[in-house]
Amino acid sequence: MPLDKVIFNWAQAAGFTHVGRLERSALRFLPEVREMCASDRCRSYGRNWTCPPACGSLEEITARAAHFGRGILLQSTGTLEDDFDLDSMLEAERLHKERFLRLLDRLDASGEPVLPMAAGGCTLCERCTYPGAPCRFPRRAAPSMEAYGLWVSRVCEDSGLPYHYGPRTITYTSCILYDTDDKRG
Repeated sequence: MPLDKVIFNWAQAAGFTHVGRLERSALRFLPEVREMCASDRCRSYGRNWTCPPACGSLEEITARAAHFGRGILLQSTGTLEDDFDLDSMLEAERLHKERFLRLLDRLDASGEPVLPMAAGGCTLCERCTYPGAPCRFPRRAAPSMEAYGLWVSRVCEDSGLPYHYGPRTITYTSCILYDTDDKRG
């Protein structure tokens, strides 16, 4: 079975609400997105292996991404009782991260080379080891799309996948780049 089909099947089995092809031309690593990270509103800038500056410069990220010819967008959409339903937002985020890790573990076990980009900051550890010690989970910890300088809504739009699914919804989006070398035939 072609690699594209395998990865799409695994993503759907992981429970994502929406799965779509990532258009490589949608990957524009923007300094203005990285500048938003530098404002440190999430309090992770310079404190986490998956956040800037530890995740690499835009030049390093662009070079990493150049090794991969295809990608998949992964979304989890939750329903909110009202626009301020924080509990439902957090639950949707938790489910998305759980699904993402499930898919990453499956890809890791397959030996396929991938470049994962998560939604939001890494939450694998209660306290990150950065900068004093190496990451405890380097194969599971993934920088966010924003940490890599991607404007997520534009990436979705340019790839033909909606970013917003209506009032009282929240959607978390991740992506995984993978190789064009289809070893499965």
